[in-house]
Amino acid sequence: MGVLARLIPRDEQFFDLFDQLTAHLSEAARMLAALFDDPEHVADHVRAIKDVEHKADGLTSTINQRIDKSFVTPIDREDIHMLASRLDDVIDLLDGTARRFEMLHIEVVKHPARQLAGVLVKAAGHIQRGVSSIRETKLVSVEAAHIKKLEEEGDAIYHAAVGELFFGHPDPLEVMKWKEMYDTLERATDSCMGVAQVLQSISLKNA
Repeated sequence: MGVLARLIPRDEQFFDLFDQLTAHLSEAARMLAALFDDPEHVADHVRAIKDVEHKADGLTSTINQRIDKSFVTPIDREDIHMLASRLDDVIDLLDGTARRFEMLHIEVVKHPARQLAGVLVKAAGHIQRGVSSIRETKLVSVEAAHIKKLEEEGDAIYHAAVGELFFGHPDPLEVMKWKEMYDTLERATDSCMGVAQVLQSISLKNA
């Protein structure tokens, strides 16, 4: 089997599919930040993000189907599936954040939400670079470290923002709305760290 595996070319198309998926992730993060800067056109932004999420779902499905069809994969099948799932999770959460924003009828965006959206845009960029460098362990480690730092920054923004919600005599409805938004944004930043952990695991295994 070892000799046979060497004779049959590995399906390198997975790397290109992952690059396409991370491009969608970065695009969705930028679109979410744009939504927070332009809440008056929330429906347009939500629809655009949903379109990206649909494309990402299609790519994730293509990756999973290709796992079954490929005789020799460049990395373990389980790792391919795990990375695709983690990337798709982030995009789903970005889409979910936009839809929740619309559902809650938020008209004025709080500054910490813009900060968290900025953290997500940066984390998405590092994910994109980490995935494209998946065969280079040192580069993956550098990008994972950046994502970890951004996750910690996001946690600090989240805790300060939630604390501020309960300061003084706030409007209970506003507290409910924004606690929900901040929780969703924090889950998205946490999911970026989930991608980084899978990336590092794959990179070390294949070093």
